[in-house]
Amino acid sequence: MTYRVIQWATGGVGRAAIEGVLDHPDLELVGCWVHSADKDGRDVGELIGREPIGVEAMSDADAVLALEADAVLYSPIMADPAVVEQILSSGKNVVTPLGWFYPKDQDTSRLEAACAEAGVTLHGTGIHPGGITERFPLMVSALSNRITRVRAEEFSDIRTYGAPDVVRHVMLFGATPEEAADSIMLDVLGAGFIQSVHMVADVLGFALDPELRTSHEVAVATAPIDSPIGPIPPGTVAAQRFGWEGTVDGEPVMTAAVNWFMGEEDLDPGWTFGPEGERFEVEIVGDPPVQVSFHGLHPDSIAEGLERNRGIVATAMHCVNAVPYVCAAAPGLLTYLDLPLVAGRAAPELRGV
Repeated sequence: MTYRVIQWATGGVGRAAIEGVLDHPDLELVGCWVHSADKDGRDVGELIGREPIGVEAMSDADAVLALEADAVLYSPIMADPAVVEQILSSGKNVVTPLGWFYPKDQDTSRLEAACAEAGVTLHGTGIHPGGITERFPLMVSALSNRITRVRAEEFSDIRTYGAPDVVRHVMLFGATPEEAADSIMLDVLGAGFIQSVHMVADVLGFALDPELRTSHEVAVATAPIDSPIGPIPPGTVAAQRFGWEGTVDGEPVMTAAVNWFMGEEDLDPGWTFGPEGERFEVEIVGDPPVQVSFHGLHPDSIAEGLERNRGIVATAMHCVNAVPYVCAAAPGLLTYLDLPLVAGRAAPELRGV
């Protein structure tokens, strides 16, 4: 069965998702919503650097939602629950990397009502938060007994992230430590990572303390650091660490963490990624202990990352590959725990008839 898909927004994740939908044997791209007027009316293939595909990008949300489609892959910079509700109410399933991974402590009544009334599903997925912090820890945990701690952590060079306005004005790289201390990122990121912590803790049976611990540390440049947002001056933020910990009787049992650096040189403190370099890690402390490192999700160079960041592509593909499973699922707000194992698809030249 072929499922008809609309892509909502064409940032880094959106462009990679369009590529993924076009290459997926079970999916057909039928529409695309864009924010900017200069993209309105353009062929979506041209927007992602391919030949025209006959699908026109539109900035009129009502016109996009009037299209006949099975699913919307929703990936603007920030999620708007009202828009998600509108999409669901139009009778379309939603897959998104922007939240609803495991929203046990959120008021989702309006979204659940929209799902029930329209007979559709909302599913949040991605890689971090998402697969690295939820799916893979739970999968790997099956190899251990008497688990006492779980850790899911990212180590990335943020110079490969091609969103300069976000890096400078939202993430606050190049700002003073005092400015960064008031960053919204702990809350923005925490909206997802807190759900990851609770999902893993609940499935494994940890009786978490009521409040999660959060942490935000910065390292400053000791010399000018070249970056895609311009030089990072000495004394300003050049590296950041964010963490969310679930505890039992004050002892950490589930940690989700992010390490974002503008390289590894000229930092105070002198943080590094360690001998393994950029990676994602999942660690289970139990009997036996298990640690898994994910390599290949980071670009080989800054230039490659700015052109096509593998981590962004992986985020998009986890969403794209989930679409057939979500469309086939029962209506509602469904997490990884409610769906079968999501898989990718073989390259076209290797597929059977």
